[in-house]
Amino acid sequence: MRSDDRKTTDDSRMRTDGRMRSDDRKTTDDGRMRTDGRMRTDGRMRAHVCWFIRLFPSFCLQISSNNLQDDDSDLPEFEPFDDITGPMATPRAPAMDGDDDFRQETTHVSLSLSAGSLSVVAVDMCLDINRSDHITSAYQNPNLVIRRGQEFVVRIDFTRARTPDDTFQLEFLIGSDPSASRGTMVSVMFGGQGGGAWSGRIVEDNGASVMVGITSTPDAIIGKFRTYVAVLGQSGKHRTKRDSNTDFYMLFNAWNPDDAFFLPDESGRSEYVLNDFGIIYMGEAHAVGQRNWVYGQFEQGVLDACIYILDASQMPLHNRGNAMALVRKGSAMINSQDDNGVLVGNWSDDFSMGTPPTSWTGSVKILLQYASSGTPQCFAQCWVFAGVFNTFLRCLGIPSRVVTNFSSAHDNTGNLKTDLIFRPDGTPDRRNTRDSIWNYHCWNEVFMTRPDLPQGFGGWQVVDATPQETSDGHFRCGPASVAAIKEGQLCHPFDSPFVFAEVNSDVVYQKRDKYGNLTPYRVEKAMIGLAILTKAVGSNAQNDITSTYKYSEGSPQDAQTMERAEQYGCVRDHSELDVEEISAVIQADQVLLGEDFSLVVVFLNQGSVTRTIQANLSGSVIFYTGVVEKTFKDHNFSVSVAPQTNEKVVIPISAEEYGPHLGSQLSLHFILTGQADDQSVTAMRVVNLQPPPLNLMVSGIPQVQQEMFLMVTFTNPFSFYLEEVSLSIEGAGLMNQKTRYYNVLAPMATITVKEPFVPRLSGTRTLIAILNAKNLTQVQGLVELKIQP
Repeated sequence: MRSDDRKTTDDSRMRTDGRMRSDDRKTTDDGRMRTDGRMRTDGRMRAHVCWFIRLFPSFCLQISSNNLQDDDSDLPEFEPFDDITGPMATPRAPAMDGDDDFRQETTHVSLSLSAGSLSVVAVDMCLDINRSDHITSAYQNPNLVIRRGQEFVVRIDFTRARTPDDTFQLEFLIGSDPSASRGTMVSVMFGGQGGGAWSGRIVEDNGASVMVGITSTPDAIIGKFRTYVAVLGQSGKHRTKRDSNTDFYMLFNAWNPDDAFFLPDESGRSEYVLNDFGIIYMGEAHAVGQRNWVYGQFEQGVLDACIYILDASQMPLHNRGNAMALVRKGSAMINSQDDNGVLVGNWSDDFSMGTPPTSWTGSVKILLQYASSGTPQCFAQCWVFAGVFNTFLRCLGIPSRVVTNFSSAHDNTGNLKTDLIFRPDGTPDRRNTRDSIWNYHCWNEVFMTRPDLPQGFGGWQVVDATPQETSDGHFRCGPASVAAIKEGQLCHPFDSPFVFAEVNSDVVYQKRDKYGNLTPYRVEKAMIGLAILTKAVGSNAQNDITSTYKYSEGSPQDAQTMERAEQYGCVRDHSELDVEEISAVIQADQVLLGEDFSLVVVFLNQGSVTRTIQANLSGSVIFYTGVVEKTFKDHNFSVSVAPQTNEKVVIPISAEEYGPHLGSQLSLHFILTGQADDQSVTAMRVVNLQPPPLNLMVSGIPQVQQEMFLMVTFTNPFSFYLEEVSLSIEGAGLMNQKTRYYNVLAPMATITVKEPFVPRLSGTRTLIAILNAKNLTQVQGLVELKIQP
C-alpha cells in the first residue's frame, strides 16, 4: 500500500495470488457519498436541478471531452460582427416557422460578397513540407500530423492579390463547443490586430497565393484540430466551408526545449519517440529472457485510437496539454479495473474468454479493437499493459520506454519488508504469506520536466498501468521521479513509496508457531531489485539502469537513502539476528523446455564444528507473480558439512516430473529448507524453461512498395501433441497482424507459413512471429531487414 495514497480501500485490490478481486460496496442511502466518489440525489434534489438548468442554462455549459466527434456545423460561413446592426447582419424580427422567403433572403444577404472582394479559393496544408519538418511522415494518416510549439506552414489561394486593407485569419478548433477562453479555439490574424496565443507570419506572398507560418504555444492542447480561413469584411467574417482535409493532429514535441517532454538527445528521441519496435525483458535475473513487441504507433488508426482513449476517459479537452495530467490519465485508462479502460488483467491460467497475454504480438490490434468496440480487451499481464501504454505515449509524442524490474517486491502492508512465512518444520506457509516476490515486473518510464519538484528530479519518471494499488482513487501509478527514488525522497508525488518498495524491500523469513506468533530468523537485503533493464538506444542489446534507481547495496549512499526513506514513513526490518553459520545456495544452468536437468545445492559451514543438516527441497510450477500453480517435487535428504568448508548436493529434475503441470507457465520455483540443531537454512531459486524458437526467413527486394515474402517454420520437438495452436505474424511498417490456427500439431510435425507483404516504411524494420498453444507458450522468432526508400 502506498503511503501517499489517501483513498485506497478494501473494495478493489490485488489479491496475494496475483489475481484481481472487486467488491462493489456502493452506499445506497440518500445523501451519502458512495465509494466511487459520486453523491446520490433524491427526487426533490433532481427536480431543483432541472428547474435551475431551465432558468440559467448559461451556468450549466458542459465541458467538452470529445475530440473525435466531427462537427460539420460548428462555425457559420458568415459571422456578423457583434457591433454591426442593420439588414446585412441582423434581421429586424425573428423568422417565423414556415417563413422560408425571409430565411432565404437573409442567408443570401449575409453571404453575398461585393465585386472584387477577397475570398478564399483553396487551402493547402503542405503535407510534404510539414511532415518532413515535424518528423511525422511515418504516421499512416491522410491528415497532417505536427508537433506543438513548432512552426507549420499553410498555403492559401485567394481570388486576387491581397491589398494592405485586406485582413484574414486562420481559426483552429478542437472538440465540440470550442471556446477561446478554454484554449479550444485559437485565431491567428494577418493584416490586422488581435489574435490568440498562437503566432503567425507571412512566409511567402505570391500575389493571390500566400504561404503563412503558424506556431502554436509549447503547452498547446494535443489532439485533432479543425482549420478554417476567414476573411474579415466590413460587416463580418466570410469563412471557408468545413473541409476534413484541412484537419490536423497536434502532438507533444520532444524536439522543443520549451515542451514539458523535451528530450535533448537526438539518439534518445529516435529510440524513445520514433522506434516502433521494442524488446521487453522477462524471465528471472539469472537467466534473462525477452519478448519482442510491435509498438506500431504509426500504423493506420492507432493515433485516433489513442485520442479515443482520452475521449473515453472524459478528460476535458482544455486539460490535454497538461503533461502531468495526461500521463496520469493514460496510466489509469490502459487498465479497465475501474474506468472501462483498454485491457482486462488476468493472472490465472484460464483465458478461454479472450486472448492469452502470451499470444499478443504487439499493441496495434489491441488498440484498434478497443477503439472500434468501446469495450476492454481480454487479456493482459504486466508486459502487455506496459507495451500498450508505451504505444500510447510514443504515439502522442512522449519519450517513453518499457522497464523490467527483476525480483520485484509486492508488499501488502505498506512497508519495506517482504515477509515470507514458514512453518516450524521449515516448509513454506503459503496460506499465511500475504506478500509476494514477482520474478519480474514491467512498467514504463517517461522523460519529462517536473516543475512541481525540487531541481534535479525531472528526467525519467516511473508510470505503471498494471492495476495493483489505487492512486487518488484510480488504479494507476506515477509519474514518480526515478532520481527522487534513488535518493529516498519519498515525500514527492506521485506514488514514490510504492515504487521504492518494489526495488528496495528487505526479504524477511519468519517462522510461525502454532499460536500464530512470528519470529524472524533470516533477512536478505539484496534480494529485491536484482536488475532493472530496458532496451538499449539504437540496438537490441540490454541496458542495465539499476544504478539510476538505487546505490550499490551496503554503500554509504545506500544507507543514507534507506534512512531518509524511513523518515518518510517506510518501515524497514531492524531485527537483531545471530550470525548465520550455515547457509546454502541453489545453482542451475539455463534449461531448455522438455529437457532433464540438475540442481546443485551448495551448503556452506562457517562454524567451528561439523553440522548435519536435515533438508527438504520442494519444486513447484509458478506464475511469474510468484503464485504456486502446482507442486511437483518434495525431496528430503541430509548432508553433513565440515567446519569452514562447503558441500555440494546434486538433485536431478526430470521433464516427466514438471512437464505435465506446466500449462501456460514456464517458471519452476525451488525452495530449500533445512535444520541443523538450532539453526535454520533457506534458499530459493527460480528456473525459467526456454522454449524452442521459430525460424523466420525473408525473400524479395527490400524496398518500399516492392512485394516481399516471409516464411515461418516450426517443428514440434516434443513427444506430446500441441493443442489449439495459433501462429501470429506482424511487423510495423511491413505487415499488419495475421494469425493462422491449427487444432493439433503432432510430435515432429512441421508448420510452414509463407506470407506476402509490401513494405510501407524504409529503414531497419523487424518482423516477429509468435506461436501459442494450450500446452505451450512463448515460442517466438524475429527477423530484421533493411528496407530501402
